Amino acid sequence: MAEERGSTSLGGSIALSEVAHVSSLARLGLTPSEVEKLAAQLEVIVEAVGKLSAADVSSVEATAQVGGLRNVTRADEVEPGLTADEALGNSRVQALGFLRVPAIQ
Repeated sequence: MAEERGSTSLGGSIALSEVAHVSSLARLGLTPSEVEKLAAQLEVIVEAVGKLSAADVSSVEATAQVGGLRNVTRADEVEPGLTADEALGNSRVQALGFLRVPAIQ
């Protein structure tokens, strides 16, 4: 993958330019030495995950959920809300019964 684009890598499949690009997208501001360190760490992770493909899973049943399904949310209960006057009570600007906000540029 990295070699196809002619990018420098640390000998693995992750190019330094890819790590630098993703870190810039995430606005991490990594130095070149940090990019090299992160690329090396990612190589170790990719190698470890790659070892999983060698595992014999032919006798393992496909699983979509490893634990029991349990709803952890509270029950929906109807509660009284604010009236329009209460909701608009502290607003600075109103128009036709709605909050008036600045336009998005």
